[in-house]
Amino acid sequence: SSGFKNLGQFVAAAHVSKNLGIPFDQLKLKMTGGDTTLNANGDSPVSLGKAIQQLRPEADASSEVKIAERQASEDIKHADTERKNAEKNAK
Repeated sequence: SSGFKNLGQFVAAAHVSKNLGIPFDQLKLKMTGGDTTLNANGDSPVSLGKAIQQLRPEADASSEVKIAERQASEDIKHADTERKNAEKNAK
């Protein structure tokens, strides 16, 4: 999740990658502006929606962002519930 603003943004990008068949590294490069440690191009970061527009112009970026954000929210909520249950059971 390095370079992303938060876990939700990272997970949403992973969902967009899977949903639209966009290689995750391409999305990450667009959304984080490149990894200067790898001497990438260092472009300014763009939103997930803008990255979708640039990489899959035929996709409905707004709808895809909403879908991915909902999927990410559900994933994070589920993971948090699982973690809490594991902690409770460990006591």
